[in-house]
Amino acid sequence: MADDPAAAFRLEAEDLLEQVESSLLDLGQDLANQGLINAVFRGLHTLKGSGAMFGFDALAAFTHHCETAFDRIRKGITPATTELVGVILSAKDHMRTLLGDRPEDHAAEGDAILAQLAKAVAASEGGAGDAVAAPADAEPAGAMQLRFALPANALGNGINPLALLAELRELGAANIRGHREALPPLGAFDPADCHLCWTAELPASVTREEVEDVFIFVMDDMELTFEPMGAEPTASAAGDVTMAAASTGTATERAGEPVAAQVAKAGESVRVPAERLDELMNRVGELVIAQSRLAQLANHRGAVDEVMLRAISEDIERLSSELRDTTMVLRMMPVGSLFGRFRRLVHDLARETGKAIELHTEGEGTEVDKTVIERLADPLVHLIRNSCDHGLEPVDARHAAGKDPTGRITVSAEQAGGEVIITVADDGRGINRQAVRAKAEAQGLIAEGAVLSDHDLLQLIFHPGFSTAAEVTNLSGRGVGMDVVKKTIESLRGSIAVTSTVGSGTRIALHLPLTLAIVECMFVRVGSARYAIPLSAVEECLELPAAETMRDSGRSFLDVRGELVPYLRMRELFRSDHPTDLYQKIVIVSASGARVGLVVDQIIGNAQTVIKPLSRFHARAEAFAGATILGDGTVALIVDVVQLLSQTQRQGRRAQAMGDAA
Repeated sequence: MADDPAAAFRLEAEDLLEQVESSLLDLGQDLANQGLINAVFRGLHTLKGSGAMFGFDALAAFTHHCETAFDRIRKGITPATTELVGVILSAKDHMRTLLGDRPEDHAAEGDAILAQLAKAVAASEGGAGDAVAAPADAEPAGAMQLRFALPANALGNGINPLALLAELRELGAANIRGHREALPPLGAFDPADCHLCWTAELPASVTREEVEDVFIFVMDDMELTFEPMGAEPTASAAGDVTMAAASTGTATERAGEPVAAQVAKAGESVRVPAERLDELMNRVGELVIAQSRLAQLANHRGAVDEVMLRAISEDIERLSSELRDTTMVLRMMPVGSLFGRFRRLVHDLARETGKAIELHTEGEGTEVDKTVIERLADPLVHLIRNSCDHGLEPVDARHAAGKDPTGRITVSAEQAGGEVIITVADDGRGINRQAVRAKAEAQGLIAEGAVLSDHDLLQLIFHPGFSTAAEVTNLSGRGVGMDVVKKTIESLRGSIAVTSTVGSGTRIALHLPLTLAIVECMFVRVGSARYAIPLSAVEECLELPAAETMRDSGRSFLDVRGELVPYLRMRELFRSDHPTDLYQKIVIVSASGARVGLVVDQIIGNAQTVIKPLSRFHARAEAFAGATILGDGTVALIVDVVQLLSQTQRQGRRAQAMGDAA
């Protein structure tokens, strides 16, 4: 990727587009903020120039019109409006499309957006003419003479002087001349350096700020002077070279500052701070040294020095642990990269629903495995859409209820032990439990009048095809969104907890493991087989009382400090025919708000293990999340606590239904 200039530009363009979108969304809340207006203009200016430099001409031409419109806003000619910001957001989406391989296929879409942009600018100016079109060349008034010299390394940094001169021509500059008296002798000439300087005549209507905007990315290192037209020229006329006007559609500027100490992210790449890579290299270097010591010991003739062998083994164990931890950290990404996408989503949903909605985010610095973040995007989109459409009331209803007319959606993240909890909460109307029950009974999900806990009742909203919406809209009503949320979270070995207060809002918490590659497990023995239980789900371990050991098979309850906890015999679940141990143990696990005990023969201990996915032939083994290879080469299945509890609950409901029918 590093050898492909177009791919490198796409990476940088994605960052620029994210910055532009963030500034536009902030600007929508504060239309008079000049700093945000300038930030959007700089982003568009950079994107236009960089696109032309790397051959993305369609992108450069389209962005040029958007830049021109924002230039008018920046100069105070056109006031910023919500409609104008919305059109530029749509234009930003089209710019991302133009980064693809066939931008010509989307020309009609771009023309439609530019027409909307011209209409929005005209409406903002009170019916002014074609405000989007590039400003016409002004008649030179001969008021000022401009002299400038670019940095010597400008060409090496990707600056195209012809493009800068073209922008000066757009401002109305005339008699642009290049001066070559600074050219070195041929023997000392370096074609990568810029040795020319230029002079130009500027009309009185051009301000110093407008000229400095042309050189915005090289201002710190260049020479730039303004002189009255009557002043003596500082350059020799014999060295002048008249410059022809360049096309305005090929403007090129430096594409922003380089990203320091990071690896760019796109597709399957991840941003990694340089210090983490240095740490990884140090660990690998130490491991190579330990391996060399081990090889030397193995090739030694005679008796093996057990003390040295033990020392090398301890070093390799330590380094393997540190290397594992360092590698896991490399995959970790802050959830802020995910939360940032939802600002635009909420902005668009507010416009579509006609509601006043604001988004708040908390815990953006919480780090989660890259795979978890990638797969969380769709579930969180569904939850936020559901909150905007179902949860939050219209402005009039909120007024009548004595609430703030602006609804609030909060997306937060926090780390708790070996898991991360991502929460989507709103201050809307809450979940109507009567409506949920009526819909569940109508669909046959529960028996009429069945006694359900509040947790079980609220979990019904995640059933496939379940929706309490009166009609299907563009946002919801088909009963697929929450089903997608549940399936995705369970595939990530996570769980969902729902709490809701009528009239005050709903809170949906997603409990997820920090990483999917390595998991801390408790190893247990059931019969002759060994299993692994994720330690994040384990609450405590107890010895099964003798009275319970002698109890008949089936589901039973254990009094744990005054609370009745149901327990399951894993020997029965996994159909083990091995003789029962005399002293059995019970592991209390929890998931989705439920606590259950798992009876095992022996607790072996805890260890971190690498998860290996099961083959497609074992896809029906829903009780297991994967497998791991133990030190002796045998395989241990990893128990999926959430699926195991769901499976046993379904079996319990079926048994109860059969008992009621009998």
